[in-house]
Amino acid sequence: MDYKKITETPSNHDHLELMDTATILQKMNEEDEKVAAAVKMTIPQITRLVDELTPRFEQGGRLFYIGAGTSGRLGILDASEIPPTFGMPHERVVGLIAGGDTAIRKAVENAEDALEQAWLDLKEHEITNNDVVVGIAASGSTPYVVGGLTAAKANGILTAAITNNPGSPIATTADIPIEINVGPEFLTGSTRMKSGTSQKLVLNMISTALMIKIGRVKGNKMVNMQMSNDKLVDRGTRYIMEDLGIGYPEAEKLLKEYGSVKLAVEAVKGA
Repeated sequence: MDYKKITETPSNHDHLELMDTATILQKMNEEDEKVAAAVKMTIPQITRLVDELTPRFEQGGRLFYIGAGTSGRLGILDASEIPPTFGMPHERVVGLIAGGDTAIRKAVENAEDALEQAWLDLKEHEITNNDVVVGIAASGSTPYVVGGLTAAKANGILTAAITNNPGSPIATTADIPIEINVGPEFLTGSTRMKSGTSQKLVLNMISTALMIKIGRVKGNKMVNMQMSNDKLVDRGTRYIMEDLGIGYPEAEKLLKEYGSVKLAVEAVKGA
């Protein structure tokens, strides 16, 4: 397929080794400033994905992220934060990476080149056409992601792609392409930088908007977060204090009794 790999084009900056530290950081920051504007251009596509994902999710469907390297790790990161932040079961948002769990910490040689492996990984989760698969690849040509999206689409599953190269294979394969053109990287070809940052922003938008749409947020509060440490217990207690106009000890007692901000507030207001 003939498309321009923007992610491989030369950096706007050269002779990096001759720059002093402050200049290196300043130039990196100048490049980073371009990321949010590039993400903004894709909001219509992100909107479509969230709006098509929401009813499927409400009917028991799941969200799968598939990727390799940095992209795969970002998908796993987003998925892993859904249970503690929104109180959802781990199996509702799932991140899969080429090479399996080992690849989360260490590169697994040639794992991303396995064209059929993503679909095999998805089938282990008994994927159905009520689920949604989002492929993540800065290059847009990672075989693991291309193969996974192609097979998912062939099986009637809604697919989306997050890529930094417009017109790339995953963009043309997916039902909903999210093409974030952040331009060349500060360090030529190092897509862990601007490309990775843009992917993280989009993943934040997808999952957070989804959780808001399905009722896991009230006002601007994470009322379903898991009370898994003292910081979160304190945060939840203060949410209850604010909502019910009561003191800290009483709010903390309610939180521990009901297990979530939402249930505690509903119990009192419904009484």
